[in-house]
Amino acid sequence: MINIKLNNKKLSVREGQTILEIAKDNGVEIPALCYHPDLTIKANCRICVVEIKGCDKLVTACSTKAVAGMEILTESPRVKVARETNLELLFAEHAEKCGSCSHRYDCDLLEFAKKYHIKINRFSDRKKKRKTFLFANAVEIDGTQCIDCRNCVDACARQGINYLEIRGSGANQEIVPTDNKEIACIYCGQCTAHCPAASAQEQSAVEAVEDLLKNKNKIVIAQFAPATRVAIGESFGFAPGTNCEGKMFSALKKLGFNYVFDVNFGADITTMVEAEEFIERINNKKAVWPMMTSCCPAWVAYVEFYHPELIPNLTSARSPHIHLAGALKTYWAKKEKIGAKKIAVISIVPCTAKKYEASRSELKISGDFPVDYVLTTRELSYLIKKNNIDFKNLPDSNGDNIFNHGSGAAAIYGASGGVMESALRTVASFLSKDVKNNKFSARNQMLELKEVRGLKGFKEASLTIAGKKLRVGVINGIANFPHILPKLKKYHYIEVMACPGGCLGGGGQPMPTTDAIRKKRLDGLYNIDKKRSIRCAHENKIMLEYYDWVKEEKLEAKLFYTKFKKSRGTILKTAKTPASSIIKFLS
Repeated sequence: MINIKLNNKKLSVREGQTILEIAKDNGVEIPALCYHPDLTIKANCRICVVEIKGCDKLVTACSTKAVAGMEILTESPRVKVARETNLELLFAEHAEKCGSCSHRYDCDLLEFAKKYHIKINRFSDRKKKRKTFLFANAVEIDGTQCIDCRNCVDACARQGINYLEIRGSGANQEIVPTDNKEIACIYCGQCTAHCPAASAQEQSAVEAVEDLLKNKNKIVIAQFAPATRVAIGESFGFAPGTNCEGKMFSALKKLGFNYVFDVNFGADITTMVEAEEFIERINNKKAVWPMMTSCCPAWVAYVEFYHPELIPNLTSARSPHIHLAGALKTYWAKKEKIGAKKIAVISIVPCTAKKYEASRSELKISGDFPVDYVLTTRELSYLIKKNNIDFKNLPDSNGDNIFNHGSGAAAIYGASGGVMESALRTVASFLSKDVKNNKFSARNQMLELKEVRGLKGFKEASLTIAGKKLRVGVINGIANFPHILPKLKKYHYIEVMACPGGCLGGGGQPMPTTDAIRKKRLDGLYNIDKKRSIRCAHENKIMLEYYDWVKEEKLEAKLFYTKFKKSRGTILKTAKTPASSIIKFLS
């Protein structure tokens, strides 16, 4: 420990801490844009400057470590002038579009500009003419809003993809996709989750959904994914990990959705399909091992482009929101006597790649897509705020229908390791117990497979089910996959989630997303699991009724399974018109 002064207050702090870390720990706000604990410190934005007594120059708080006896001032006249000038320079390049056609409200630069009363007139001639790049229908980078912090480049490199690179210098510098045809975007959206200026963001479906909600000829259904409920509250003052599913039901009904369903029900369907496929492989001497999860669309895009030889390893089960949408447009529509074409399903997810997934032709049912539009958690937060809904004080509700009952196993789908644990709970029951009445009374290790939980890059476990010895592994973050690739044949079952932490750390989640926040969201999901009256998918009797119906009607190929194929590379478009216009056109 060393002794310093921060704004004339004596503090004892850990040696090696940066000034910015010390300030955060002691409740002193120092604005920072390019800083993110996930990424290397670059000190590019230079709005976190502070004054150290005795030093001629101001220093950046993010990159300067405190030393014994240091006296730091965060609000001196010199600091205020420098901060204001730097913010004006940055905001002048960004302000023409910020807060108008961008659907994102979580632009840190805009918030700082408001807080510090920044004027942009002095530097209005600095506006840039840059391209906007659209990656499939999932992610975009609007160069006119870019502040050159390079966070998106670092986030992409952290994923091990390196699709984004810096080209040019000075005023001509911009972030562009690589020309290397051996590299493709996987739509994970980690660039958007680390951009402080809403330059990298999800491609918006907000306007299209708003138009649907006005259409009296459509039954508009919202369905929200497991990880959204423990993150959306952060946008409204709740602590990370708070379960806000009750308020999400209420908010979505207030927005005008005719029905609201919980994707946890769809996760239970995915678990059943995946568990049955795993058992089939166990009983097939010629089976391809390891079986690998396929409900992360960024991971699927990675396999199809980089490792198509692994396509036979992927489980053929559809992902949860696709499963539930399919059930709604077939089984539920028939029960409610509603024509499938009259139904529009909107998925609320933590993921940008789900936008891409929903447009995959392999998922069509009778020629139509199960999911019509996908909104991220951030987009839903924006809609709630735009409509002046007091989310924090909304009453909790339970939705409309029995389709809203999912198991505890479904809830943990949002955490790295959760898909595998969910499937193994059901596999263990099917292989070890009499499940005639869908009961699983033995609360054994399958319900608490702690070895595959958490934020480690790779987690593994060895277990025995019904005399069968199994070795399983979980890859947390796509950058860890190449390290495990040479060892794949050692395992029977591998889960891969492209985003660190799994869906709870997805590219469409509220910002910031850090390891500390990921951990709290993770804890929130496992707390939901512990409180559920049923904790295994095969205990969900309503889901089993649907599952049996699909089999009786011989609709498994149409509703349960999907296919994968070698990719011809990323879909990239260069926009010559403002991104908002393109979004409206595509919608």
